[in-house]
Amino acid sequence: MIESFKAPRHWLCTFFAAIGLAQAGAHAEPAFPHRAITLIVGWTAGGSADNVARLVAMRMSSVLGQQVIVDNRAGAGGNIGSDLAARSKADGYTIMLATVASHGWNSVLYPGLNYKPIEDFAPIGLINTSPSTMLVPTDSPYKTVRDVIAAAKARPGKLDYGSAGVGSSQHLAGAMFRKISNTDVMHIPFKGVAPALTELMSGRVDFVISTGAIPFIKTGKLRALAVAAHQRLPGLPDVPTFDEAGVPGFYTDSWYGLVAPAGTPRPVLETLNAALNKSLQDPEVQRLFVEQGAFPSKGMTPDAFWSFVKKQMPEAAEQVRNSGAKLD
Repeated sequence: MIESFKAPRHWLCTFFAAIGLAQAGAHAEPAFPHRAITLIVGWTAGGSADNVARLVAMRMSSVLGQQVIVDNRAGAGGNIGSDLAARSKADGYTIMLATVASHGWNSVLYPGLNYKPIEDFAPIGLINTSPSTMLVPTDSPYKTVRDVIAAAKARPGKLDYGSAGVGSSQHLAGAMFRKISNTDVMHIPFKGVAPALTELMSGRVDFVISTGAIPFIKTGKLRALAVAAHQRLPGLPDVPTFDEAGVPGFYTDSWYGLVAPAGTPRPVLETLNAALNKSLQDPEVQRLFVEQGAFPSKGMTPDAFWSFVKKQMPEAAEQVRNSGAKLD
């Protein structure tokens, strides 16, 4: 009779441990990112927000080695995109372009928001800050902000301003201007900033107060009257601030950043933050942002960005209340 073989206990432990490691390795998640990332933008293609998102997406794609795909989900002042992003899987493969609208103005403009700006999102980083500029057609009779105010007071309710839609940054800026200048100007909402600027260039709208219009100014398609900032833009050194133009206290600093759904793992957020900050260091990115009328971010950690967002939210909400802006 052949005696049964008995393996030493330490051999058996090593054998089963190896099997466990092999099984764990077979089911381990590949390093992030191992597939394309969707960047939700709550605004139409061709507008200032979309331009920022596409520039960042292109550079981050190179840094991460995976494509970052822009998905425009426009409507309701950016809320459609925000709702979708907040409900997305928290794995880093869906992120969103956050703005002063999604994380500031809309909490007042839309009391029934379906998402919570802080609780439903996790921070990635700041992209840039961008003040608005008052724009008129190149053949407009209005050469200065004071010309616009004088015409509006001479013909109450006859001048109009365009926006990317109800609750958009252009809508809010126009409402703020109406209050601070004590004029009666009419709001005309469009489905995105691109069609609003198109109508402005054609002369069918009197003015628009918007970001990201420097390319149209440089090519002579629009004329800038004033910048709603504390200092002149590097990209528009000859255009005065509203303070300099005789309308003190009119500031509409916007900002753009990246967020992910709440619950996204911290290592994933840090990977995305590192890719964003590296992209922002690219001299070409900085040059393009300056040309678009923005102040590029020098790079923020996720925590620093979230502190920035939390600090500006009540300030942005107060701007809405002070302006008297309402959903028409």
